[in-house]
Amino acid sequence: MIGLNEVARAAGVSPATASRALHRPELVALQTRERVEQAAQRLGYRPNVLARGLRTRGSRTIGLIVTDILNPFHATLAKGVQDVAEAHGYTVLMFNSDEQPSKERRALETLHGHMPQGLIVVPTAETRESLEIVAGLPTVELDRASGLKGAHTVMVDNLSGAREAVTHLTGLGHRRIGMIVGQQDISTARERLQGYCEALELAGIVYQDSLVLPGNHREADGRLAALRLLSRREPPTALFVGNNEMTVGAVLAARELSLEIPRDLSLVGFDDSRWAQTMSPALSVVAQPAYELGQVACQHLLHLIGAQTGTQTGAYQHLLESVRLPTRLIYRQSTASVLAVRA
Repeated sequence: MIGLNEVARAAGVSPATASRALHRPELVALQTRERVEQAAQRLGYRPNVLARGLRTRGSRTIGLIVTDILNPFHATLAKGVQDVAEAHGYTVLMFNSDEQPSKERRALETLHGHMPQGLIVVPTAETRESLEIVAGLPTVELDRASGLKGAHTVMVDNLSGAREAVTHLTGLGHRRIGMIVGQQDISTARERLQGYCEALELAGIVYQDSLVLPGNHREADGRLAALRLLSRREPPTALFVGNNEMTVGAVLAARELSLEIPRDLSLVGFDDSRWAQTMSPALSVVAQPAYELGQVACQHLLHLIGAQTGTQTGAYQHLLESVRLPTRLIYRQSTASVLAVRA
């Protein structure tokens, strides 16, 4: 990592002058300041903006990176993290990656400069490699697993939740059940697809690739996938959708095609939200304890920080292992039996 001494040598000034040029520019002549700034930019110098505070009293900051802050699920995760952090005297620096590894890397680089005591991240497809930027920093992966060996994770039981949802649909007599899946380089999407497949197998239904289409965790892509599935000559009689944003898209597609839920289409989504409860008919969902996930992730991180700094207490011993919280299938009015519909 490039340090202040290297910048000073490149600019032909003393380290003290380089420091003033970067942190107290009003104390340095314009020509000198510009020379130092150009050297810093050329060398890729990233200042540790909290280094002085760390030397005197230690940082009370943790980083949080979510993938879509506009998604109510992620907003609730963040609220759970923040409430626990604030209760323990920590400030949360939050970033949004928009599912883009490049944005995630920029967030990690920024956090590295602020020297937080820990990190909570909802991984993208490339988090395993990007975490090298903050190697050694206590880190908890939230909602998803990056695949990094030895990583601490806090997630839900996606497999059981998806299996229960699709078993509910097969129990209602549905045999052509479509699924709109998330990106298969994301652990939650893979697990939910596996649960779908297992439920079909348990019901003696042959899996068909043509009934599974990608929605990429987005409303727009979920809508397009649902339009393709529901416009077929033999459309599915039921849909299981892998997250709440894609479920919004599926509902919009059904409306575009003038399909009535559940008369023409039974629908189960993954994630609960206010709109799922208040739409007509109310949506059956696999509910995740989003707020609790955020709380547990932050508690887990504080335990890791304590272990690293030697301030660990027995209160967090039960958080040593990575954890999975249970999901809950909520039955509402968006599903119906095939026999009842035909009658």
